[in-house]
Amino acid sequence: MAGGLWHTLTAVMSAWHSSKLFIERSLSIEHDALHILAGVLLWLGLAAAFRRSLASGLPWGILLAAKDLLLTMFVPTLLLAALRLRPELFGTGGRARRRR
Repeated sequence: MAGGLWHTLTAVMSAWHSSKLFIERSLSIEHDALHILAGVLLWLGLAAAFRRSLASGLPWGILLAAKDLLLTMFVPTLLLAALRLRPELFGTGGRARRRR
């Protein structure tokens, strides 16, 4: 049982790595930039999927499971802090603070 799970996880991670290399090479995107873009896209997608505001901690918190944490989380963390500290900059007029 554990051997089958390990084999599946290894296959998934290998496919993920191959996909990342394909995207990097075909679009001429650096590895670090791809992580930043992926982090922001995942953050936006998770907010939409859970129907939560970007100022909510839930979409950001789910991203904490990312393997390359620093690069993946930098921009979403920066934007989350900006949304919470200055929501008027994003046109929310302070509504983000009331919807926790």
